[in-house]
Amino acid sequence: MKFDKKKLSIVLILICVISLIKTFYLLINDEKEEFIKDGCIKGKIVNVIKYDNRYVYDIKNNYKYRVTTYDNFKYYLGDKVKVCGSIKTSKNNSVFNLFNYRKYLLSLNIKYVLVEEKSLLISKNKNILYRIKNDFIKHIDNYKSSGYLKAFIIADQSMIEKDYKEWYKNLGISHLFAISGMHINFFLLVLNKLIKNKKLKEKVMFIFLLFMLFLTNYAISLIRCVFFLLACFLNKRYSLNYKKNYLLIFVFFILLLFNPYLVYNIGFIFSFTITFFILSIKRKNLVYTSLISFLSSVPILALYYFKVNLLTIIYNLIYIPVVTIIIFPFSLLTFMFKFLDNSFYNLIKLFNYTISFLNKIKVFSFAISKPNIFMIILYYAFLYLFINKNRKYIMLYLLVLVINVNSRLFIFNQTITYLDVGQGDSSVIILPHGKTVLIDTGGLFNSNYSLAKDKIIPYLNSKGINRIDVLILTHGDYDHMGESVNLINNIRVSKVILNCGNFNNLENKLIKALENKKIKYYSCIDNLNIDKYKFQFLNTSLYDNENDNSSVIYFNYKNLKFLFMADASIKRENDILDMYNLNDIDFLKVGHHGSNTSSSKKFIDSINPKYSLISVGENNRYGHPKEEVLDILKDSKIYRTDKDGSIEIRLNKNGYKIKNCKP
Repeated sequence: MKFDKKKLSIVLILICVISLIKTFYLLINDEKEEFIKDGCIKGKIVNVIKYDNRYVYDIKNNYKYRVTTYDNFKYYLGDKVKVCGSIKTSKNNSVFNLFNYRKYLLSLNIKYVLVEEKSLLISKNKNILYRIKNDFIKHIDNYKSSGYLKAFIIADQSMIEKDYKEWYKNLGISHLFAISGMHINFFLLVLNKLIKNKKLKEKVMFIFLLFMLFLTNYAISLIRCVFFLLACFLNKRYSLNYKKNYLLIFVFFILLLFNPYLVYNIGFIFSFTITFFILSIKRKNLVYTSLISFLSSVPILALYYFKVNLLTIIYNLIYIPVVTIIIFPFSLLTFMFKFLDNSFYNLIKLFNYTISFLNKIKVFSFAISKPNIFMIILYYAFLYLFINKNRKYIMLYLLVLVINVNSRLFIFNQTITYLDVGQGDSSVIILPHGKTVLIDTGGLFNSNYSLAKDKIIPYLNSKGINRIDVLILTHGDYDHMGESVNLINNIRVSKVILNCGNFNNLENKLIKALENKKIKYYSCIDNLNIDKYKFQFLNTSLYDNENDNSSVIYFNYKNLKFLFMADASIKRENDILDMYNLNDIDFLKVGHHGSNTSSSKKFIDSINPKYSLISVGENNRYGHPKEEVLDILKDSKIYRTDKDGSIEIRLNKNGYKIKNCKP
């Protein structure tokens, strides 16, 4: 069969254009459709992920549903089940710039989520492929090194410890644990050596690739690899003579045509971008390829992780051969011969020991602010020109790189952000040129989650911030400072301000950590000056409870008045009115999460806030905010973190702009 290359090219270009239009339309018009319904669904279990305290599994019928259960999982892949619970559309992230779970699930064609309340087996699995995969999983679960065997064989990284995954990400080597072209090429090389007959070889390889897709639950990086290999095969078979990077572009847009939400999947974007620039290199060697891989990854790291480590080039030069030549083949041997389990386990321990040591080297790691689409396009355009030896563009390329990496120098607008930290408080004030004040850290009673590491620090990094100049802890309650130790252990903090009154156990624990790190701390201050900006602490007297000893903070920026009330009660409010002249407050951080112990009508009428911002957890057990408080605040515009997510106020010469991050 012969193809008219010119006509085929027109068709492929048309597909790319349609796919691009469809994707941009989705990005611009992506409105979350709220859906909540109590009911039951029936379907086949197609994926199971095990975590420390729960199981997550996907059910497929007309749609795909993601189900969470905190009970022991009693089913197998391929089983048909009936599951009952509250069926909802998945939530957006409620903190600006951070991982968007809803869009990630949509990239996997999962639209609805539910927490299992009860379930029933309808019929057991009869599919031989699911039976094989179940046997694989059952076999691997008996190994000490099961987490890494699952990662390398079935593309399931859920059992790798969270800290280790964070270290891999910090060093820029996470991709080594995702099944991709490197792993598939290894398998294909083995098959190529074992099978000599050309036609048989092609059939076996095709069947093998389909099986790997199924085994890995159609991992995004593997889909890229398989479709690209297929495109290369057809290109060669029919003598089309397309360049490989053109084939990759065609595959990219064809996949986007079927699911535009793939643009929200880091594995998809990372895989295609890195591969494209590697294919663009004319003379390949390990060092230059590693350099180009790193440079092409910078905008992706900025988009998703907000960090870049300049030593990533060196780390990849070291660890790509280690994983490719030693660890990955050893994992396959261990899977086949269980007696190798201890040896493989110790090898992984040694590997992670080196990783933990290198992770302590922080000096070459920088925060990168999240770039806009124009900056990304500009960056990649200059990188492509640089690769193709257009040296006259090198200075422009380096300039774009510097702007991306050191964006802290280019921050001119001030932002005040009230972060959604559940039932707690945390506010970020970014002054011109990146000087940063954090008021409170929030605190959750969840050992598997850290607000500091999972929300606050990533948000700061997304703004190009890798240092907190001043940490203000309004008082010693857990929901206001529970994450303080985690915070100072994971980001540079120049100094800490504590409230008036005696220190409780939580505060004493923090002070010990501060002294160990030689971080200066102060308590019961009246004023804080940062450059030309003044924060006034509205001290009154000492009280017999922690809430009333809260630091109440007043901040004026170009005639815009901000008031942070922490957990101060009505008594403290009255004392503040007696001692300070407050009126026409523009932005009020409402006291005590909207409790009726704060925000008296007398106080609110006196300060007359224009906007009232309430930091409160969704469906919290305290019933905050109270209806009577909302009624008192009704003359102001009310924002709530449980309904509106994080709220950002961007200040500039012309005034301010408010936006929220609705979950």
